[in-house]
Amino acid sequence: MELIETLPKLISWAVPLIILAIIILPQAIRILREYERGVIFRLGKLLGAKGPGLIFLIPIVDRMVRMDLRVVTIDVPRQEVMTRDNVPVSVDAVLYFRVIDPQAAVVKVENFLKASSLIAQTTLRSVLGQAELDELLAHREKINQTLQEIIDRQTDPWGIKVTAVEVKDVALPDPMKRAMAKQAEAERERRAKVVNAEGEFQAAEKMVQAAAMMSKEPIALQLRFLQTMREISSEHNTTTFFPVPIDLFAPLMKKTEPPKS
Repeated sequence: MELIETLPKLISWAVPLIILAIIILPQAIRILREYERGVIFRLGKLLGAKGPGLIFLIPIVDRMVRMDLRVVTIDVPRQEVMTRDNVPVSVDAVLYFRVIDPQAAVVKVENFLKASSLIAQTTLRSVLGQAELDELLAHREKINQTLQEIIDRQTDPWGIKVTAVEVKDVALPDPMKRAMAKQAEAERERRAKVVNAEGEFQAAEKMVQAAAMMSKEPIALQLRFLQTMREISSEHNTTTFFPVPIDLFAPLMKKTEPPKS
């Protein structure tokens, strides 16, 4: 009987405790993944970064800011840039970075994502404004390396490590595209003419060598003539060639020569 009488009292005490535990436990226990860290503040004072694993907090007293340590990708909006040789271009890029110091990323900057994006935009305009168009198109890797070094140096106090910066696209105005196409076409024509001239020069050298060889061995000319006739006859040509020795014309050539005085 006594147990039955005390049961309602126990239930009246247990129910508030269970409700209180359900409310407090989610605020007191945090589970952080392997790539996460928790920056703990106790009554507004920084305690440090903890994790991964199970983290215990004092409800109402402690506050935790969850930080992701994985590589973050930010698309830098398209920027209108005037190059050093006064050519307007539109450039966009992508920024890769990760948080290496969670405490600095929380305490030293209000919003590290926004701050990194703005730093990347201003650095992109500054660096590309000091480069010429040909350098921007031909030496993209060098410009990417310069951008990475500058942005990484500026974001280092925030506990951020910039791993890479890639310029994705360079948009040129239409008149510049046509001018570059004409330049490329002219360059191709110049190369074609140079190659043709080199071929003619090499052919002339070979012909001179062949003429020198035939002058030493006259029979070589006759053999070449017979080979040419064979090649023509193999093509089923109706035209027939008869070789005539040049020696037959030698007496006639001597008669036509003017007498020596």
